[in-house]
Amino acid sequence: MFTYVLDDHVELRPFAPEHARALFELTDRSREWLRPWLPWVDSVTEVGDSANYIKGTLKQNAENGGFSAGIWVREELAGTISYHEIDWNNRTVGIGYWLGKPYQGQGLMSSACRAFTDHALMRMGLNRVEIRCATANRRSRAIPERLGYVLEGIVREAEKLPQGYVNHAVYGMIRSDWKRMR
Repeated sequence: MFTYVLDDHVELRPFAPEHARALFELTDRSREWLRPWLPWVDSVTEVGDSANYIKGTLKQNAENGGFSAGIWVREELAGTISYHEIDWNNRTVGIGYWLGKPYQGQGLMSSACRAFTDHALMRMGLNRVEIRCATANRRSRAIPERLGYVLEGIVREAEKLPQGYVNHAVYGMIRSDWKRMR
């Protein structure tokens, strides 16, 4: 199981059922901050919703189809990062992520995405990692840009959010580029 220490105080750890309350509380505290960018936020209304999410991620991991981890700062949950639907035939995966508002601007997500990218391309043997972000979400877009991902295009009206449809910027990293940049 993936566990990765980013520094003395920050660790990526797989979710377990006992993390449901911490995940719900972080989501609830960050609701206003997350709502413009994540369509599922308003459907998380109780701890059971977070527990169901964790059950789903554990099932997906057991089936070798994806993986989600909590970003823990001094044993407090700060956010999440996930591999979405690993395509083993084409050796590709997408990464999704979010941080609670108090944890923004500290480089946590850049470090987590760097670790997840490296793990996918160098340890899992995948060839391509993709990150999609709403074009107006500058903070989220800054992460793949900072890590050297290539902006490959814009997908129009790719996601329906509370404010309406948003375009996605699609960023890609391939193994040969990552190896060269390491």
